Amino acid sequence: MKRLLSSILMAIGMVTMAQAATYSAPRTGFVLIGGASFTMGSPGSEDWRSNDETQHRVTLAPFYMAAYEVTQKEWRDVTGKNPGNFSGDTLPVESVTWLEAIEFCNALSRRDGRTPAYTLADGGKTVSWDRTANGYRLPTEAEWEYAARAGSSTPFYSRKVPGADDVNFYGHYPYQIEQNYFNDEILETRPGVYRGTTVPVGSFKPNPNGLYDIYGNVGEWCFDYYGDYGKAAQTNPCGPESGTRRVYRGGGWNDFGKNLRSAYRAALPQSNCAYNVGLRLVCNADDSVRGTVTTRESPAASRAKSGTGKTLIIYYSWSGNTRGVAKEIARQTGFDSIELELVKPYSSNYNTVLNEAQRDQHNQARPALKTKISVQKWAEYDTIILGYPNWWASIPMPLATLLESYDFSGKTIMPFCSHGGGRFGQSLTAIAKLAPQARITEGLSVHYSGGSSLSRDVEKWLKKTGAKK
Repeated sequence: MKRLLSSILMAIGMVTMAQAATYSAPRTGFVLIGGASFTMGSPGSEDWRSNDETQHRVTLAPFYMAAYEVTQKEWRDVTGKNPGNFSGDTLPVESVTWLEAIEFCNALSRRDGRTPAYTLADGGKTVSWDRTANGYRLPTEAEWEYAARAGSSTPFYSRKVPGADDVNFYGHYPYQIEQNYFNDEILETRPGVYRGTTVPVGSFKPNPNGLYDIYGNVGEWCFDYYGDYGKAAQTNPCGPESGTRRVYRGGGWNDFGKNLRSAYRAALPQSNCAYNVGLRLVCNADDSVRGTVTTRESPAASRAKSGTGKTLIIYYSWSGNTRGVAKEIARQTGFDSIELELVKPYSSNYNTVLNEAQRDQHNQARPALKTKISVQKWAEYDTIILGYPNWWASIPMPLATLLESYDFSGKTIMPFCSHGGGRFGQSLTAIAKLAPQARITEGLSVHYSGGSSLSRDVEKWLKKTGAKK
């Protein structure tokens, strides 16, 4: 196969025999993704799309992509550690930061006699990528989407919406278009099982490119800093040169169907990890892309001049679950606390609020807040303990209003949520996008059922994040 590939590449004048050997498939389990042009992003008519999915034309060189997500055994064999929230050799590794993923790529490259792609400096704040290196690397965001789409222009690589028999995700909530939510029409894909955990890689059928679990199981880190695409055509893009968040794609075991879409973009700080984010490896297929790309982490904006080091607990609660957690945090810390109120509150009826809140999420609405905080008062707080119920794998839209109404630059956000089984879902991504100049600490997720462990869980979280009375 390698000899045939070399002959083909030489015949079309792409590489020499030596180059073909250098850029041959690194090992079994990688598939060749041919270079081509495609439309990246989603059309304005795609249900549940975000405003950061602007469509534009992208041209890519060919590359090799691993058929499977990196497993816990593969990670442990290279690093000697297993950071996973779940445990099993064939489960995908998760709870790894972007920086750890980069270092893993380099270590595996050295082990296999390949040239490492990355050079780290300033404690990882500066990362350079040698684009000619034949070592393992993360896909660019464009490479990931192109490989996932497999020639499709629909929300998923197949016209059929994936269900729990096709993908490991929060199967109770497959992707649904607006009319399905509000007119109760028959869905193309019915709700299915929610496993609540990762599953062994390759448990489901691959996409047409031969890639397993490209949707669900764990999200997959990409190289790019998160930023606007723009509408201009691009060739082999690799994202902004600086930023505060790195992209990951594909959704995880606790994501709703809307966040599995090929165009959906998730992002977190490069030093943060999550129990639903792992990685999939890529290698160059030729040396047609040259040069070195150097990226630098942008420092958060300076703190408010009048900051006093104070901490504010601010939260939105509908049923009272989040309020209960906020009160426990306030009891243990003595921090100031504010509950967000709306000018037009959601209905107190459960069935009615389902429609109201989902419609707001679908439309990316920004409900007006009755709660007001003066600029002078806001400037006093350096840390914001931010609470909310995890609604449909994201934040309630009143929280989006808050994040866009106040200056979070230079502040530290300590997120906590109440949930019914999905933990944070994609809510941390939503916060990261809306407050790009804030530092985000590890969060605390509390199940709706509460329990006797709340006080202990809050105490451990406050200690771990360094919050003080």
